[in-house]
Amino acid sequence: MNPNELRALSFASADDAEELARAELYGLLARLWFAAPDEALFTQFKVAVTEAPEPGGFLEAPWQNLVAAMRASSVADAAREFDALFGGVGKPEVFLYGSHFLAGFLNEKPLVLLREDLRALGLARDESHGETEDHIAGEFEVMRYLIAGDDIAVCNLEQQRRFFRNHVQTWVERLCDTVAGHPAARLYKAVAELTRAFVQVETQAFDMLE
Repeated sequence: MNPNELRALSFASADDAEELARAELYGLLARLWFAAPDEALFTQFKVAVTEAPEPGGFLEAPWQNLVAAMRASSVADAAREFDALFGGVGKPEVFLYGSHFLAGFLNEKPLVLLREDLRALGLARDESHGETEDHIAGEFEVMRYLIAGDDIAVCNLEQQRRFFRNHVQTWVERLCDTVAGHPAARLYKAVAELTRAFVQVETQAFDMLE
């Protein structure tokens, strides 16, 4: 499992276990942060249920907002927005890397520490991808693997909690606040708000394990 590998996406059904729903939500968010949604993803959202994994819960409203935002957007609009926010020539409007938010610069100590932890988990960067491991999509893919992977020595609740606290909880909400407040963010405002809500739910759940 490479942290930047983005596998095929499917939506959890009502009969799936809570852990599968968590893993799939990490996968969906990783896909949306990695690149603008394509036609296949837009098609999925046309038939996606509007209820959150836990109807009536904290994630329901941001999930419904994302579904509505996807249905109101298009492949071309999403691509332009993604490029305006995260791409372009030179410095992007918003960086998607943990090092930027934690150290103020790219490729700094937070990335070094992340790579050390990834090596300890037996994970390595896919060199075919241009993004460094501290890209939000890469970190979310690691979380999905730690939830849904088959190696119980690595894929367990304690490893999830450790990785989340060290490499996700430390900066992702700040990223979401930055994106949600940017005037160019429309679809990605909804992505950011769902991401922020999910990180808050995960933070509370891991805190309750102590």
